[in-house]
Amino acid sequence: MRLDNGTEIVIRPIRPHDKVLLAAGITRLSPRSARFRFLAPKNRLTTAELRYLTEIDFVDHYALVAERPSHPGRLAAVGRWVRDVERPGVAELAIVVDDDLQRLGLGTALVHALADAARARGIGRFTGTALTENVAARRLFLRLSPYSEVRVEGATYELSADLGATAPAALAA
Repeated sequence: MRLDNGTEIVIRPIRPHDKVLLAAGITRLSPRSARFRFLAPKNRLTTAELRYLTEIDFVDHYALVAERPSHPGRLAAVGRWVRDVERPGVAELAIVVDDDLQRLGLGTALVHALADAARARGIGRFTGTALTENVAARRLFLRLSPYSEVRVEGATYELSADLGATAPAALAA
């Protein structure tokens, strides 16, 4: 795919050997982007976190990465969902995009690809938590479905989007 600025991007499933790329990627995030993704300052991932984030089953935990062919060995974005054990038709969504590629359509492309995969696995709703200053996360959920909900809980948004109302990514592009 091409982003709004013409940058070529390849989206693919995450792999166990992406641990090194993921570890390097978090160190490049601005403090603001890291706080928006993790709801607190964070600039490194533990070995256990890297294992959890890359060694996944693609049934209850699904993740995609985006890469720029012009920047080999460097992740441009990561998006994932994890199925709620108590509500199997619901999954929590999380996305992080490199600072220099934000607001160019990459997050939207990732969320539509993740939604397609979720629906194929029986998931009909995404949920998420974001800081209230993270307006982009709120907008992403509202764009994902006309049946989205946003609740303010203190300093965070509790977000929810019905995936049944979402067009497949090929139609949404």
